[in-house]
Amino acid sequence: MVGTAARRGTAGTGTRPRGYGTGMDDDERTRIRRDFDDAVTMSPHDLETWLGTEESRSVGDSGGGGESTGHEMGRHIVRLRRTRAGDLTDDDLVRMRKVVGYVHRHLAQRPSGDVTGTRWRYSLMNWGHDPLR
Repeated sequence: MVGTAARRGTAGTGTRPRGYGTGMDDDERTRIRRDFDDAVTMSPHDLETWLGTEESRSVGDSGGGGESTGHEMGRHIVRLRRTRAGDLTDDDLVRMRKVVGYVHRHLAQRPSGDVTGTRWRYSLMNWGHDPLR
């Protein structure tokens, strides 16, 4: 049986997950987590439910086929939201920073009028942000 430290990549290395030594200090890690929590307005359950809809699969760049980037990121966001802060790796934090950047950029491009059934909203929802919340 593999212990918690081995699963987290911390066995024999202290208490921090593998990849921690890439230059992020504790303040940076805290800021990224806070920004991510502010940007992602959907619960893991709500996001999983959304990702199962046709509307979710109908938007985003799929690079010529398959799952769109946003839909794939939505699956990662569900996992990240369910991961304890102390178990996040630097790779997780980089992904969280990418989510924050995407949400902020797309919120700045809000179309006029009712956005309820728009591709703009659906795309943001794939990234865990429902602009109507």
